[in-house]
Amino acid sequence: MLRYETLPVTAFQQNCSLVWCDETKEAAVIDPGGELDRIRAAARSRGLTIKAIWLTHAHIDHAGGTGQLAREDGLPIVGPHPGDQFWIDGLPQQSVHFGFPQAEMFTPNRWLADGDTVSIGNSTVQVRHCPGHTPGHVVFFSKEAQRCFVGDVLFAGSIGRTDFPGGNYDTLISSITQRLWPMGDDTVFIPGHGPESTFGRERRSNPYVGGT
Repeated sequence: MLRYETLPVTAFQQNCSLVWCDETKEAAVIDPGGELDRIRAAARSRGLTIKAIWLTHAHIDHAGGTGQLAREDGLPIVGPHPGDQFWIDGLPQQSVHFGFPQAEMFTPNRWLADGDTVSIGNSTVQVRHCPGHTPGHVVFFSKEAQRCFVGDVLFAGSIGRTDFPGGNYDTLISSITQRLWPMGDDTVFIPGHGPESTFGRERRSNPYVGGT
């Protein structure tokens, strides 16, 4: 069974997620934006071995620590979709603009596309391409755990911003209604910021996508 722990990191309180296979204790880190020692300590405290980095998208608060973590710990970088290449290329500028530590450059070992799967231990996770916040944004859906790690696509009571370069409001709404809602009302999602919610709750009450 897939398990997870959410670790808000950086001044932006970005929800980095440590996900692992309960049988093998192998883990992946979703969106290591920073505070790498804290992420490593959380893994050690649970007896986990980090095997990979999974990225939903390449904004600095989600990807800022990726290059360093991959280099120091010998980890493959998986994701996001190639549509976010320009955000990866711009990480040094993002670091300066948002007051983050200088981000190390990186090239993903594997780009992701809609319908792909990624695995950690004995757990397999589905990948959906959900553009709108960024062109290359992906989400990670574990059917067995009824959990979806959605990055900045959807929040409890809100949706991701679309005013950054490459963002598009209509595309984001389509990603939510066409790719997230079919995962089921009971699915709990872990957003990039703030508390968890369910797709059903947001479908009923979210002012941006409620009733869709």
